[in-house]
Amino acid sequence: MRFVRGTPSNWRRVAHIQRHGEAGVLALQVDVTKPEDCENAVADVVTRFGRLDILVNNAGTAAAKPFERIDDGQWASDLDLKLFAAIRVSRAAVPHLREAGGGSIINVTTSWAKTPTASSMPSSVSRAAGQALTKAMSRDLAPDQIRVNTVCIGLIRSGQLEERWRRERPDLTWEQFARDPGHQIPLGRIGNTEEAAKVIVFLASEAASYVTGTSVNIDGGSAPSL
Repeated sequence: MRFVRGTPSNWRRVAHIQRHGEAGVLALQVDVTKPEDCENAVADVVTRFGRLDILVNNAGTAAAKPFERIDDGQWASDLDLKLFAAIRVSRAAVPHLREAGGGSIINVTTSWAKTPTASSMPSSVSRAAGQALTKAMSRDLAPDQIRVNTVCIGLIRSGQLEERWRRERPDLTWEQFARDPGHQIPLGRIGNTEEAAKVIVFLASEAASYVTGTSVNIDGGSAPSL
């Protein structure tokens, strides 16, 4: 199952996946701030594939400001997208995961969720709430063999990060920007999407059958917390 935003680049990714032999792709444009959209999307997936085994909650945008510059509307919008969206989709998915005999839910957050830095709100707070959601859900759903874990993403190559590169350092190649010491990443570089994907696939797979209620940093060692 893949929830794909309706941007041209994402639809191109879907076409690329289909061309390379992954026939079981269902691309849906979903507004995860609307409960009915979440419920309909999960129902469409189950109708298409007959069951549901894995859910990855990965909705989010960059939102980082000092505390006094954030109004109620910005707080509500960020929590709605990053916390309540995961709640909505998970609530729709859990009955199907239970019917399948178990499964895996993976909530994607950020290392800011563990150790917020200055001017990191509201994202750091919304993501910290997602960490608590993961732990609480893992306890509730363990009897149904539904595992719930979190990955805490650091600097991983993405469209947003590429925009920052072009805006801030157009004089550098991507490889030079990725290895800029100013990022303060112990492993010395920005991560690739494939590296994050491999950890998520591990948590979704039977290889992680005894892993639940935990979080894994994917940040090249940059987070000061465990």
